[in-house]
Amino acid sequence: MADRIRAGIVGTGFMGTVHARAIRRSGGVVTRVAGSTPESSAAGRERIGAESATESVDELIAADDVDVVHVCTPNATHAPLVRAAIAAGKSVVCEKPLAVDAAEAQELLDLATAAGVTATVPFVYRFYPTVREARARVADGSAGPVRLLHGSYLQDWLADATDDDWRVDAAAGGASRAFADIGVHWCDLVEFVSGHRITRLAARTLTVHPERGGRPVTTEDAAVVLFETDRGAAGNVTVSQVTPGRKNRLWFSVDGATESLCFDQENPDSLWIGGREVNRQLLRGSGGHPAAERYSVVPAGHPQGYQDCFDAFVADTHAAVAGSAPDGLPTFADGVRAARVTAAVLESAAARTWVEVAA
Repeated sequence: MADRIRAGIVGTGFMGTVHARAIRRSGGVVTRVAGSTPESSAAGRERIGAESATESVDELIAADDVDVVHVCTPNATHAPLVRAAIAAGKSVVCEKPLAVDAAEAQELLDLATAAGVTATVPFVYRFYPTVREARARVADGSAGPVRLLHGSYLQDWLADATDDDWRVDAAAGGASRAFADIGVHWCDLVEFVSGHRITRLAARTLTVHPERGGRPVTTEDAAVVLFETDRGAAGNVTVSQVTPGRKNRLWFSVDGATESLCFDQENPDSLWIGGREVNRQLLRGSGGHPAAERYSVVPAGHPQGYQDCFDAFVADTHAAVAGSAPDGLPTFADGVRAARVTAAVLESAAARTWVEVAA
């Protein structure tokens, strides 16, 4: 492997550009990009800034100048691309959901483990310094035993009946849309911060527009989930892609016996800490826990956001490829976890009953 991590990106859309920025900012280089056609590959090379465009995905995966393959394509294509990359001995960064069902996600984890390659999934909200601060306060006992976990992840980009996207189509995006796309981010983040695991849940899903783009819609626009955890806490989350005015409002509250810890992704530079006598707002960069300060990369008062989180995720992935074990790096095991929670949500919504989440 070269001194710098050499990455190949499969997929030339928005997520490909986000990955490319993170690769470069983490000291790597985008050597190749591949789209669905030679023409899209060439256009993607210009947009992403790759050194070269390959005419086929197989050529990119086989290339000697690619150490890590980034999969940034529609969900249904993830598994075959990841299988091919692992078979070629390449490390992989795969967009979530890792696969369209839990069994396939487990297969990919098993393949990556057997091959000994680094395999990560960008649950990038873990990399906000304020999230790391909340996690540290739970871990060191400052918050006290966790009793309640609650919040929401709300967007509005599919609020109108005329809004459409490939994710709406179950053949391309999988049986779940809103929950598999954004609900898993919320669950991953809350489990990461609290140390609890969701073990049992009851879910209701909602499809507000039964038709988009002239075709019937079978995937959900929203979901409401009530759950229990392995350590005795209870919780709930509302997930929606049809809530007007909410662009990317991921909000959670982890309520311990001593403190409540609240995070808002649209205002991520402060952590609200609730107490019985005094409430506080801890500002990023104001002398928090070392685990949080490590990810504070711009001076306090200068907003730090989503792309910075992605940069940190890719930098930690590169460190793992080089042999380190960064704390909190989301791997294919976390992708499997997300797929199992999603499966339980769909099962519960269909049966209208409580469902156990597979361990």
